[in-house]
Amino acid sequence: MTARIKICGLRDVATARATAALGADAIGLVFHEASPRHVSINTAHEIVAALPPFVSTVGLFVDADPSLVEGVLRTLPLDLLQFHGDEPPEYCRAFGRPYIKAVRVKPGLDLLELADRYADARGLLCDAYSPLAHGGTGERFDWNLLPASLPLPLILSGGLDSANVADAIRAVRPWAVDVSSGVESQRGIKDLDRVAQFIAAVRQHH
Repeated sequence: MTARIKICGLRDVATARATAALGADAIGLVFHEASPRHVSINTAHEIVAALPPFVSTVGLFVDADPSLVEGVLRTLPLDLLQFHGDEPPEYCRAFGRPYIKAVRVKPGLDLLELADRYADARGLLCDAYSPLAHGGTGERFDWNLLPASLPLPLILSGGLDSANVADAIRAVRPWAVDVSSGVESQRGIKDLDRVAQFIAAVRQHH
């Protein structure tokens, strides 16, 4: 099985359209103002409207006030919500939309217990733990910390790029891989050559 591919933190229509054309399965839109990849509602509308069919749109939130999530959902037809903070399961499921829960992996974290707590999530996104940011740090975590199998689909993130993603897929066998900083020329600026190389590296490994 070929891992699915999500490219996260897109901020303009042309890059999003090109990323979809290169073969991305999903596009991530960041609604977290502290992030260099934050996107406005208006731009997010333009991006979603420009995408072809069968490319999923994922809205990323970090410990957001529920009114922010509800406001985005009122006007934007997102396919999936991604919660990247310390949101409890009750919060994640309160919006009546499919969601994935991001967890920052470090020694001692019980991923099986988390998968049980968030049993109605569509998947667990495993990212590197950093005290400095909730994601997009470009840091990798020790893949050996992942259990041999999880009851939820595993989305692997954290420090992935075209040079290591094939090794990551071999080692972890994730349902999907998620990349942001690994396909950027600078923080928040996607490099389409790097996007193409990343997608090619994933597609070659199946």
